[in-house]
Amino acid sequence: MHRLPPPEAEAALADEIAGVRPDLTPPYADALPGARAAVLTRLWRALVHEPLPWITRREPGRDGLTLHLTDGRRLHGPYADPYATAAYVTEVRLDGAPYDRPARLMRDLAVPHGPSFAAELDDSVASLALSRANQPADAPAPATSWEWEQRVVDGHPFHPNCRSRPGFSAAEQLAFGPEHRPVVRLGMAEAEADDCLVVGAWPERFRAGGRVLIPVHPWQAEHVLKCPVRDGVPAHPLMSLRTLAPADGGPHVKTALSARLTSSVRDISVYSIETSATVSAFMEDVAARTGGLLHVTPTLGAVTSGSPDLAAVLRESPDVYVEAGSGERVVPVAALAGTGLPRSPAWTAGFARLSLTVCLRLLDLGVALEAHGQNLLVILSSTGDPLRLVYRDLADIRVSPTRLARHGIAPPRLTGRIVTDDVTALRRKLFGSLVAGSLAAVAGSGGALREALEAAVPHLPRTPDLFALLEDPLPVKALTLMRLSPERPGDIWATLGNPLH
Repeated sequence: MHRLPPPEAEAALADEIAGVRPDLTPPYADALPGARAAVLTRLWRALVHEPLPWITRREPGRDGLTLHLTDGRRLHGPYADPYATAAYVTEVRLDGAPYDRPARLMRDLAVPHGPSFAAELDDSVASLALSRANQPADAPAPATSWEWEQRVVDGHPFHPNCRSRPGFSAAEQLAFGPEHRPVVRLGMAEAEADDCLVVGAWPERFRAGGRVLIPVHPWQAEHVLKCPVRDGVPAHPLMSLRTLAPADGGPHVKTALSARLTSSVRDISVYSIETSATVSAFMEDVAARTGGLLHVTPTLGAVTSGSPDLAAVLRESPDVYVEAGSGERVVPVAALAGTGLPRSPAWTAGFARLSLTVCLRLLDLGVALEAHGQNLLVILSSTGDPLRLVYRDLADIRVSPTRLARHGIAPPRLTGRIVTDDVTALRRKLFGSLVAGSLAAVAGSGGALREALEAAVPHLPRTPDLFALLEDPLPVKALTLMRLSPERPGDIWATLGNPLH
């Protein structure tokens, strides 16, 4: 197994690194085995827990788990804790043959759409190894939320495409990836004001006479728009890659980036621009009903030229909610592991109590947040206690008019995908992102998640949604099945064993 040549993306990226950053060649090679294990662990979790149609049954044994495939083959590996974040799978065996390369395993499984997904896994391993290879031995403590975001090196905690960046060269990954700590100079595309949909207050710094200047990510300008753009503002990339914090401060800029990162192409739909001001104003009103425990970063302005490939959104920085002189700091949930705080079970239980109190309150009112580790941030006291939450990026929340009316809240004037009274859809949105996503990643294992939930539950509001969380299997997006099902648009869901059972 170890004498086989490296997969295509690993080798190709190694050649590019040798040309642009030869000093990273040795650490990149050293990082590859760990990156393969990290991606293989995420893939094995999916194979064990997602409803993949070519797996007929899963058989536990004394030394692990055997998956029986429809063609008669057997795939064997260790037990898979669906909530674990450590990379503990270094090898699985397909009919006795060992595999430590996730891309090779997916190709040899020979399932529908497997080859294209295998290429993404190959890219994920290579990009993750580069991300790990380019980390400083000792970096100063972060002082702002964007600095904390750049500490997130491994990407999505459960998606096998945790670092997949197809279409990005090594030089572009180093120039644009937040974990590489670059300063990105946004371009400015000029558009006639009459040809644009502008929502909210579009600032003068992004105007030129009667023309609107739309911030454009440089990768988008070169690879998608392929048109000249003005030189724009320098900015620090955030976790999502396409959202950046201007170096001179002020609102964050969300740009269109028509590349497939993890699961989705990161453009900005015209629908989200059209509804941005209405959703933002509505959510500020709802957040005020949490007794100061939740801040929502408002959308200050949004613009599109009529295409999801050329659009931008300005939203408030989470840092404005930190009390000056208090020693408070605001940290994205995905970056909490870097603080060391989750190593304390009491701290993790306190964070679970805060986040569930706020999010279950909103769900009862009629709003389901997509509270994954990128959208959800926590304000910490000077001693590290979780005080308040900040939520950003309102494009994928769900709003229930019936629940709002029950509480005497006028529903926003919205139609489309945001609006639903489907109880299953509302609970999936919140539970899949917050519990199976954020809280599981912070806890790091099923056992730690169970302990945190057990400590938090007695203090939570007794709502029907809480009882569903306590009793029902936990919903989670079937991320691998979604990538292997291009003919099925939208989310596909799986269920995990309830950690409280």
